[in-house]
Amino acid sequence: MHDIRAIRENPQAFDAALARRGDAPMSSELLSVDEARRAKILAAETAQAEQNKAAKAIGAAKAKGDEAEFERLRAEVSEKKSEVTAMQAEAKALDAKLTDMLARIPNLPAEDVPEGEDENDNVEVHRWGTPREMDFAPKEHFEIAGVLPGMDFETGAKISGARFVVLRGAVARIHRALAQFMLDTHVDENGLTETQTPVLVRDEAMYGTDKLPKFGEDSYQTTNGWWLIPTSEVTLTYSVSGEVLGEAELPIRMTAHTQCFRSEAGSAGKDTSGMLRQHQFEKVEMVSITHPDESDAEQKRMLRCAEGLLEKLGVPYRTVILCTGDMGFGARRTFDIEAWLPGQDTYREISSVSTTGDFQARRMNARFKPADGGKPAFVHTLNGSGLAVGRCLIAVLENGQNADGSVTLPEVLAPYLGGKTTLTAEGTLA
Repeated sequence: MHDIRAIRENPQAFDAALARRGDAPMSSELLSVDEARRAKILAAETAQAEQNKAAKAIGAAKAKGDEAEFERLRAEVSEKKSEVTAMQAEAKALDAKLTDMLARIPNLPAEDVPEGEDENDNVEVHRWGTPREMDFAPKEHFEIAGVLPGMDFETGAKISGARFVVLRGAVARIHRALAQFMLDTHVDENGLTETQTPVLVRDEAMYGTDKLPKFGEDSYQTTNGWWLIPTSEVTLTYSVSGEVLGEAELPIRMTAHTQCFRSEAGSAGKDTSGMLRQHQFEKVEMVSITHPDESDAEQKRMLRCAEGLLEKLGVPYRTVILCTGDMGFGARRTFDIEAWLPGQDTYREISSVSTTGDFQARRMNARFKPADGGKPAFVHTLNGSGLAVGRCLIAVLENGQNADGSVTLPEVLAPYLGGKTTLTAEGTLA
Protein backbone atom coordinates (compact mmCIF):
# COMPACT_ATOMS: atom_id res chain seq x y z
CA MET A 1 0.00 0.00 0.00
CA HIS A 2 1.29 3.44 -0.89
CA ASP A 3 1.20 6.57 1.24
CA ILE A 4 -1.05 9.12 -0.47
CA ARG A 5 0.77 11.91 1.36
CA ALA A 6 4.05 10.91 -0.29
CA ILE A 7 2.31 10.90 -3.69
CA ARG A 8 0.93 14.41 -3.00
CA GLU A 9 4.41 15.64 -2.12
CA ASN A 10 6.17 14.22 -5.19
CA PRO A 11 3.81 12.86 -7.86
CA GLN A 12 6.50 12.99 -10.54
CA ALA A 13 8.80 10.67 -8.58
CA PHE A 14 5.91 8.25 -7.99
CA ASP A 15 5.07 8.09 -11.70
CA ALA A 16 8.73 7.73 -12.63
CA ALA A 17 9.10 4.75 -10.30
CA LEU A 18 5.98 3.14 -11.78
CA ALA A 19 7.39 3.73 -15.26
CA ARG A 20 10.45 1.66 -14.29
CA ARG A 21 8.05 -1.24 -13.77
CA GLY A 22 6.47 -0.57 -17.16
CA ASP A 23 3.27 0.82 -15.62
CA ALA A 24 1.35 3.91 -16.71
CA PRO A 25 1.39 7.06 -14.52
CA MET A 26 -1.22 7.01 -11.77
CA SER A 27 -0.60 10.11 -9.66
CA SER A 28 -3.03 12.39 -11.51
CA GLU A 29 -5.96 9.99 -11.13
CA LEU A 30 -5.10 9.22 -7.52
CA LEU A 31 -4.75 12.87 -6.55
CA SER A 32 -8.03 13.73 -8.28
CA VAL A 33 -9.90 11.20 -6.14
CA ASP A 34 -7.95 12.29 -3.08
CA GLU A 35 -8.84 15.94 -3.67
CA ALA A 36 -12.53 15.10 -4.10
CA ARG A 37 -12.42 12.97 -0.96
CA ARG A 38 -10.82 15.74 1.13
CA ALA A 39 -13.22 18.35 -0.26
CA LYS A 40 -16.19 16.18 0.67
CA ILE A 41 -14.80 15.65 4.18
CA LEU A 42 -14.34 19.40 4.62
CA ALA A 43 -17.88 20.09 3.34
CA ALA A 44 -19.30 17.50 5.74
CA GLU A 45 -17.38 19.04 8.64
CA THR A 46 -18.60 22.54 7.70
CA ALA A 47 -22.23 21.37 7.46
CA GLN A 48 -21.81 19.57 10.79
CA ALA A 49 -20.61 22.79 12.43
CA GLU A 50 -23.59 24.69 10.97
CA GLN A 51 -25.93 21.96 12.22
CA ASN A 52 -24.46 22.18 15.71
CA LYS A 53 -24.77 26.00 15.69
CA ALA A 54 -28.43 25.83 14.63
CA ALA A 55 -29.14 23.14 17.23
CA LYS A 56 -27.84 25.43 19.98
CA ALA A 57 -29.97 28.30 18.69
CA ILE A 58 -33.14 26.19 18.89
CA GLY A 59 -33.06 26.27 22.66
CA ALA A 60 -32.66 30.06 22.74
CA ALA A 61 -35.61 30.55 20.34
CA LYS A 62 -37.76 28.25 22.45
CA ALA A 63 -36.84 30.15 25.62
CA LYS A 64 -37.84 33.47 23.97
CA GLY A 65 -41.14 32.00 22.84
CA ASP A 66 -40.26 32.74 19.20
CA GLU A 67 -42.18 29.88 17.66
CA ALA A 68 -41.48 30.92 14.05
CA GLU A 69 -37.71 31.03 14.65
CA PHE A 70 -37.91 27.76 16.54
CA GLU A 71 -39.59 26.02 13.62
CA ARG A 72 -37.19 27.58 11.09
CA LEU A 73 -34.16 26.43 13.06
CA ARG A 74 -35.58 22.94 13.59
CA ALA A 75 -36.11 22.60 9.84
CA GLU A 76 -32.57 23.86 9.22
CA VAL A 77 -31.11 21.31 11.64
CA SER A 78 -33.04 18.52 9.96
CA GLU A 79 -31.84 19.67 6.54
CA LYS A 80 -28.23 19.99 7.68
CA LYS A 81 -28.38 16.55 9.27
CA SER A 82 -29.46 15.07 5.94
CA GLU A 83 -26.68 17.00 4.16
CA VAL A 84 -24.06 15.80 6.64
CA THR A 85 -25.20 12.16 6.32
CA ALA A 86 -25.08 12.34 2.52
CA MET A 87 -21.67 14.05 2.46
CA GLN A 88 -20.19 11.59 4.94
CA ALA A 89 -21.44 8.70 2.80
CA GLU A 90 -19.90 10.26 -0.32
CA ALA A 91 -16.60 10.87 1.52
CA LYS A 92 -16.60 7.27 2.73
CA ALA A 93 -17.22 6.01 -0.81
CA LEU A 94 -14.39 8.15 -2.18
CA ASP A 95 -12.09 6.95 0.60
CA ALA A 96 -12.91 3.32 -0.26
CA LYS A 97 -12.28 4.04 -3.94
CA LEU A 98 -8.90 5.62 -3.20
CA THR A 99 -7.90 2.76 -0.90
CA ASP A 100 -8.85 0.20 -3.56
CA MET A 101 -6.89 2.09 -6.22
CA LEU A 102 -3.81 2.25 -3.98
CA ALA A 103 -4.14 -1.45 -3.10
CA ARG A 104 -3.90 -2.43 -6.78
CA ILE A 105 -0.70 -0.51 -7.52
CA PRO A 106 2.54 -2.51 -7.21
CA ASN A 107 5.38 -1.61 -4.88
CA LEU A 108 7.99 0.82 -6.18
CA PRO A 109 11.36 -0.73 -7.04
CA ALA A 110 14.47 0.11 -5.06
CA GLU A 111 16.96 2.33 -6.86
CA ASP A 112 19.49 -0.50 -7.35
CA VAL A 113 17.01 -2.81 -9.10
CA PRO A 114 18.05 -3.18 -12.76
CA GLU A 115 15.54 -2.08 -15.38
CA GLY A 116 14.18 -4.67 -17.76
CA GLU A 117 11.08 -6.24 -19.25
CA ASP A 118 11.21 -9.90 -18.21
CA GLU A 119 13.36 -12.71 -16.80
CA ASN A 120 15.82 -12.33 -19.68
CA ASP A 121 16.88 -9.00 -18.20
CA ASN A 122 17.63 -10.34 -14.70
CA VAL A 123 21.24 -9.88 -13.63
CA GLU A 124 23.40 -12.65 -12.18
CA VAL A 125 25.18 -11.53 -9.00
CA HIS A 126 26.65 -14.77 -7.66
CA ARG A 127 27.36 -18.34 -8.69
CA TRP A 128 28.40 -21.30 -6.56
CA GLY A 129 29.51 -24.80 -7.48
CA THR A 130 30.38 -26.44 -10.76
CA PRO A 131 27.81 -28.71 -12.41
CA ARG A 132 29.03 -32.29 -12.25
CA GLU A 133 30.25 -33.80 -15.47
CA MET A 134 28.27 -36.96 -16.20
CA ASP A 135 29.45 -39.64 -18.59
CA PHE A 136 25.84 -40.45 -19.44
CA ALA A 137 22.82 -38.48 -20.57
CA PRO A 138 21.29 -37.08 -17.35
CA LYS A 139 17.60 -37.69 -16.83
CA GLU A 140 14.91 -35.47 -15.38
CA HIS A 141 13.88 -36.38 -11.84
CA PHE A 142 10.75 -38.28 -12.84
CA GLU A 143 12.70 -40.45 -15.33
CA ILE A 144 15.37 -41.73 -12.90
CA ALA A 145 14.95 -45.48 -12.27
CA GLY A 146 15.27 -45.23 -8.50
CA VAL A 147 12.67 -42.47 -8.36
CA LEU A 148 9.99 -44.20 -10.44
CA PRO A 149 8.57 -46.42 -7.63
CA GLY A 150 8.19 -43.45 -5.29
CA MET A 151 6.82 -40.64 -7.48
CA ASP A 152 3.32 -41.47 -8.69
CA PHE A 153 1.68 -38.87 -10.91
CA GLU A 154 -1.05 -41.19 -12.19
CA THR A 155 -2.50 -41.78 -8.72
CA GLY A 156 -2.16 -38.09 -7.94
CA ALA A 157 -4.18 -37.28 -11.05
CA LYS A 158 -6.76 -39.97 -10.21
CA ILE A 159 -7.26 -38.48 -6.75
CA SER A 160 -7.05 -34.76 -7.52
CA GLY A 161 -6.37 -34.07 -11.20
CA ALA A 162 -3.39 -32.57 -13.02
CA ARG A 163 -0.42 -31.06 -11.15
CA PHE A 164 -0.67 -33.37 -8.13
CA VAL A 165 1.65 -36.19 -7.09
CA VAL A 166 1.75 -39.01 -4.57
CA LEU A 167 5.17 -39.68 -3.01
CA ARG A 168 5.88 -43.07 -1.49
CA GLY A 169 8.58 -44.97 0.32
CA ALA A 170 12.15 -43.73 0.03
CA VAL A 171 11.28 -40.69 -2.09
CA ALA A 172 8.70 -39.54 0.45
CA ARG A 173 11.26 -40.00 3.23
CA ILE A 174 13.90 -37.98 1.35
CA HIS A 175 11.32 -35.23 0.83
CA ARG A 176 10.58 -35.19 4.58
CA ALA A 177 14.28 -35.30 5.41
CA LEU A 178 14.90 -32.20 3.30
CA ALA A 179 12.23 -30.23 5.17
CA GLN A 180 13.62 -31.31 8.54
CA PHE A 181 17.16 -30.45 7.47
CA MET A 182 16.04 -26.98 6.38
CA LEU A 183 14.16 -26.28 9.60
CA ASP A 184 16.96 -27.53 11.83
CA THR A 185 19.52 -25.42 9.98
CA HIS A 186 17.38 -22.29 10.20
CA VAL A 187 16.71 -22.78 13.90
CA ASP A 188 20.11 -24.06 15.07
CA GLU A 189 22.42 -22.05 12.82
CA ASN A 190 20.45 -19.14 11.35
CA GLY A 191 18.65 -17.96 14.47
CA LEU A 192 15.08 -18.23 13.18
CA THR A 193 12.16 -19.15 15.42
CA GLU A 194 10.29 -22.24 14.25
CA THR A 195 6.59 -21.46 13.94
CA GLN A 196 3.59 -23.66 13.17
CA THR A 197 0.80 -21.70 11.51
CA PRO A 198 -2.66 -22.37 10.02
CA VAL A 199 -2.99 -22.92 6.29
CA LEU A 200 -6.51 -21.44 6.23
CA VAL A 201 -6.69 -17.65 6.58
CA ARG A 202 -9.20 -14.82 6.44
CA ASP A 203 -9.46 -12.13 3.77
CA GLU A 204 -7.61 -9.68 6.02
CA ALA A 205 -4.47 -11.82 6.10
CA MET A 206 -4.40 -12.18 2.31
CA TYR A 207 -5.06 -8.47 1.84
CA GLY A 208 -2.45 -7.45 4.40
CA THR A 209 0.24 -9.44 2.59
CA ASP A 210 -0.76 -8.03 -0.84
CA LYS A 211 -2.36 -11.24 -2.20
CA LEU A 212 -5.74 -9.49 -2.42
CA PRO A 213 -7.55 -7.84 -4.09
CA LYS A 214 -5.59 -8.18 -7.31
CA PHE A 215 -4.48 -11.82 -7.21
CA GLY A 216 -7.42 -13.73 -5.80
CA GLU A 217 -7.52 -15.99 -8.85
CA ASP A 218 -4.04 -17.28 -8.01
CA SER A 219 -5.25 -18.85 -4.75
CA TYR A 220 -7.97 -21.22 -3.58
CA GLN A 221 -10.91 -20.13 -1.43
CA THR A 222 -13.16 -22.43 0.57
CA THR A 223 -16.94 -22.24 0.39
CA ASN A 224 -17.08 -20.54 3.79
CA GLY A 225 -14.61 -17.82 2.82
CA TRP A 226 -11.24 -19.01 4.10
CA TRP A 227 -8.23 -18.91 1.78
CA LEU A 228 -5.67 -21.70 1.44
CA ILE A 229 -2.29 -20.03 1.84
CA PRO A 230 -0.06 -19.75 -1.25
CA THR A 231 2.89 -19.59 1.19
CA SER A 232 3.35 -19.16 4.94
CA GLU A 233 4.65 -15.68 4.16
CA VAL A 234 0.97 -14.82 4.62
CA THR A 235 0.60 -16.22 8.13
CA LEU A 236 4.05 -15.36 9.44
CA THR A 237 3.95 -11.77 8.21
CA TYR A 238 0.35 -11.14 9.22
CA SER A 239 1.08 -12.38 12.75
CA VAL A 240 2.26 -8.83 13.59
CA SER A 241 -0.71 -7.05 12.02
CA GLY A 242 -2.15 -4.24 14.11
CA GLU A 243 0.79 -4.42 16.52
CA VAL A 244 2.95 -1.61 17.85
CA LEU A 245 6.18 -3.44 18.63
CA GLY A 246 8.98 -2.18 20.81
CA GLU A 247 12.12 -1.31 18.86
CA ALA A 248 14.04 -3.75 21.06
CA GLU A 249 11.82 -6.58 19.77
CA LEU A 250 13.20 -6.14 16.25
CA PRO A 251 14.22 -8.01 14.23
CA ILE A 252 11.67 -10.83 14.49
CA ARG A 253 12.90 -13.81 12.47
CA MET A 254 10.57 -16.74 11.82
CA THR A 255 10.49 -19.93 9.81
CA ALA A 256 7.68 -22.37 9.07
CA HIS A 257 7.22 -25.58 7.12
CA THR A 258 3.75 -25.74 5.58
CA GLN A 259 1.68 -27.04 2.76
CA CYS A 260 1.15 -24.34 0.13
CA PHE A 261 -1.60 -24.08 -2.47
CA ARG A 262 -1.61 -22.22 -5.78
CA SER A 263 -4.05 -22.33 -8.65
CA GLU A 264 -1.27 -21.60 -11.15
CA ALA A 265 -3.69 -19.37 -13.05
CA GLY A 266 -2.28 -18.49 -16.46
CA SER A 267 0.33 -21.26 -16.46
CA ALA A 268 -1.48 -23.70 -18.75
CA GLY A 269 1.04 -25.80 -20.65
CA LYS A 270 3.97 -24.54 -18.56
CA ASP A 271 6.19 -27.00 -16.66
CA THR A 272 3.58 -29.74 -16.88
CA SER A 273 6.09 -32.59 -16.52
CA GLY A 274 7.23 -33.76 -13.12
CA MET A 275 7.04 -31.95 -9.78
CA LEU A 276 8.27 -28.53 -10.83
CA ARG A 277 4.90 -26.77 -10.80
CA GLN A 278 2.22 -28.24 -8.54
CA HIS A 279 -1.09 -27.00 -7.12
CA GLN A 280 -0.10 -28.34 -3.68
CA PHE A 281 3.48 -28.32 -2.47
CA GLU A 282 5.59 -27.85 0.65
CA LYS A 283 7.87 -24.99 1.46
CA VAL A 284 10.04 -23.87 4.35
CA GLU A 285 9.53 -20.12 4.54
CA MET A 286 11.59 -17.39 6.16
CA VAL A 287 10.04 -14.10 7.28
CA SER A 288 11.72 -11.16 9.01
CA ILE A 289 10.10 -8.11 10.59
CA THR A 290 12.72 -5.38 10.88
CA HIS A 291 13.56 -1.77 11.61
CA PRO A 292 13.53 0.20 8.32
CA ASP A 293 17.23 1.00 8.67
CA GLU A 294 18.10 -2.70 8.83
CA SER A 295 15.93 -4.19 6.08
CA ASP A 296 18.51 -4.10 3.26
CA ALA A 297 21.11 -5.86 5.43
CA GLU A 298 18.45 -8.33 6.56
CA GLN A 299 17.65 -9.24 2.96
CA LYS A 300 21.29 -10.11 2.35
CA ARG A 301 21.36 -12.18 5.54
CA MET A 302 18.24 -14.10 4.49
CA LEU A 303 19.71 -14.67 1.04
CA ARG A 304 22.79 -16.25 2.61
CA CYS A 305 20.59 -18.48 4.76
CA ALA A 306 18.93 -19.88 1.63
CA GLU A 307 22.16 -20.14 -0.37
CA GLY A 308 23.84 -21.92 2.53
CA LEU A 309 21.31 -24.73 2.41
CA LEU A 310 22.13 -25.50 -1.21
CA GLU A 311 25.84 -25.38 -0.44
CA LYS A 312 25.39 -27.92 2.36
CA LEU A 313 23.43 -30.11 -0.07
CA GLY A 314 26.12 -29.73 -2.73
CA VAL A 315 23.69 -28.35 -5.32
CA PRO A 316 25.26 -25.83 -7.73
CA TYR A 317 23.28 -22.61 -8.01
CA ARG A 318 23.32 -19.07 -9.26
CA THR A 319 21.75 -15.98 -7.70
CA VAL A 320 20.14 -13.25 -9.78
CA ILE A 321 18.59 -9.91 -8.92
CA LEU A 322 15.25 -9.59 -10.66
CA CYS A 323 14.75 -6.69 -13.04
CA THR A 324 11.88 -4.23 -12.68
CA GLY A 325 9.73 -6.12 -15.18
CA ASP A 326 10.08 -9.49 -13.47
CA MET A 327 9.56 -8.55 -9.81
CA GLY A 328 6.50 -9.64 -7.89
CA PHE A 329 3.70 -7.20 -7.08
CA GLY A 330 4.69 -6.51 -3.47
CA ALA A 331 8.46 -6.62 -3.83
CA ARG A 332 10.80 -3.67 -3.59
CA ARG A 333 13.78 -5.86 -4.49
CA THR A 334 14.00 -9.60 -5.13
CA PHE A 335 16.86 -12.05 -5.44
CA ASP A 336 16.12 -15.43 -7.00
CA ILE A 337 18.29 -18.45 -6.32
CA GLU A 338 18.30 -20.88 -9.22
CA ALA A 339 19.46 -24.47 -8.70
CA TRP A 340 21.25 -26.39 -11.43
CA LEU A 341 19.04 -29.16 -12.88
CA PRO A 342 21.15 -31.42 -15.11
CA GLY A 343 18.05 -33.18 -16.47
CA GLN A 344 16.91 -29.88 -17.97
CA ASP A 345 20.46 -28.61 -18.55
CA THR A 346 19.56 -25.28 -16.97
CA TYR A 347 19.16 -23.37 -13.72
CA ARG A 348 15.64 -23.19 -12.25
CA GLU A 349 14.27 -21.05 -9.43
CA ILE A 350 14.31 -22.69 -6.02
CA SER A 351 14.02 -19.61 -3.80
CA SER A 352 12.98 -15.96 -3.96
CA VAL A 353 14.10 -13.58 -1.23
CA SER A 354 12.24 -10.25 -1.25
CA THR A 355 12.02 -7.08 0.75
CA THR A 356 8.70 -5.22 0.60
CA GLY A 357 9.81 -2.19 2.62
CA ASP A 358 6.75 -0.82 4.44
CA PHE A 359 4.39 -1.86 1.62
CA GLN A 360 2.80 -4.74 3.53
CA ALA A 361 3.13 -3.04 6.92
CA ARG A 362 0.91 -0.16 5.76
CA ARG A 363 -1.74 -2.60 4.57
CA MET A 364 -1.85 -4.40 7.91
CA ASN A 365 -0.90 -1.47 10.17
CA ALA A 366 2.21 -3.08 11.69
CA ARG A 367 4.39 -0.52 13.47
CA PHE A 368 7.12 -0.17 16.07
CA LYS A 369 7.74 2.37 18.81
CA PRO A 370 11.21 3.95 18.53
CA ALA A 371 13.38 3.53 21.60
CA ASP A 372 13.88 7.30 21.80
CA GLY A 373 10.15 7.78 22.33
CA GLY A 374 9.39 9.08 18.86
CA LYS A 375 6.19 8.56 16.91
CA PRO A 376 5.39 4.93 15.93
CA ALA A 377 6.63 4.07 12.44
CA PHE A 378 5.90 1.22 10.06
CA VAL A 379 8.14 -1.84 10.24
CA HIS A 380 9.68 -3.39 7.14
CA THR A 381 8.79 -6.95 6.14
CA LEU A 382 10.86 -9.48 4.21
CA ASN A 383 10.17 -13.00 3.03
CA GLY A 384 12.09 -15.78 1.34
CA SER A 385 11.91 -19.46 0.49
CA GLY A 386 14.29 -21.47 2.54
CA LEU A 387 13.65 -23.61 0.50
CA ALA A 388 10.86 -24.94 -1.72
CA VAL A 389 10.97 -28.58 -0.59
CA GLY A 390 9.69 -30.22 -3.79
CA ARG A 391 12.04 -28.28 -6.02
CA CYS A 392 14.91 -29.05 -3.67
CA LEU A 393 14.01 -32.74 -3.96
CA ILE A 394 14.20 -32.40 -7.73
CA ALA A 395 17.63 -30.75 -7.50
CA VAL A 396 19.01 -33.38 -5.12
CA LEU A 397 17.74 -36.28 -7.23
CA GLU A 398 18.95 -34.90 -10.55
CA ASN A 399 22.38 -33.79 -9.33
CA GLY A 400 23.00 -37.05 -7.47
CA GLN A 401 21.84 -39.42 -10.20
CA ASN A 402 24.10 -42.19 -11.48
CA ALA A 403 24.24 -44.09 -14.76
CA ASP A 404 22.69 -47.21 -13.17
CA GLY A 405 19.57 -45.30 -12.07
CA SER A 406 20.60 -44.92 -8.44
CA VAL A 407 21.02 -41.56 -6.67
CA THR A 408 23.85 -40.59 -4.37
CA LEU A 409 22.30 -38.46 -1.61
CA PRO A 410 23.91 -35.52 0.23
CA GLU A 411 25.78 -36.51 3.39
CA VAL A 412 23.91 -33.88 5.44
CA LEU A 413 20.69 -35.85 4.95
CA ALA A 414 22.11 -39.10 6.38
CA PRO A 415 21.08 -38.32 10.00
CA TYR A 416 17.49 -37.94 8.80
CA LEU A 417 17.58 -41.14 6.73
CA GLY A 418 18.86 -43.59 9.33
CA GLY A 419 22.42 -43.17 8.05
CA LYS A 420 21.47 -44.14 4.50
CA THR A 421 23.21 -42.26 1.69
CA THR A 422 21.90 -43.85 -1.51
CA LEU A 423 18.59 -44.23 -3.29
CA THR A 424 19.04 -47.51 -5.13
CA ALA A 425 17.93 -48.14 -8.68
CA GLU A 426 15.15 -50.27 -7.19
CA GLY A 427 13.84 -47.31 -5.17
CA THR A 428 15.06 -48.26 -1.68
CA LEU A 429 17.46 -46.54 0.71
CA ALA A 430 20.88 -48.04 1.28
